[in-house]
Amino acid sequence: MSMIEVDKKTFEPEVLQGEGKILVDFFGDGCVPCAALMPHVHEFAEKYGDQMKFTSMNTSKARRVAIGQQVLGLPTIAIYENGEKIEELVKDDATPEAVEEMIKRHI
Repeated sequence: MSMIEVDKKTFEPEVLQGEGKILVDFFGDGCVPCAALMPHVHEFAEKYGDQMKFTSMNTSKARRVAIGQQVLGLPTIAIYENGEKIEELVKDDATPEAVEEMIKRHI
């Protein structure tokens, strides 16, 4: 399973109205830690994508959505269910190990 890149138009139908639990990788242009984390998240999408939907969103192109979702730092890896953010890891807390542990708690 590969990750679905969402934008300000598709965030709502794909994530807020999506079925089951959905991971969102919020990243931004020029965010070095985001770029470093991304390959790991893609790896988790391959590994766990049959149990959870994986999406990513460039907040540089969707600032309003990011503000609306209270994304206060990057990277933010969040898990949603029924349109609600149920858990998230922000900035330094979003290590590959912590992200994988969070995924495992929700599958």
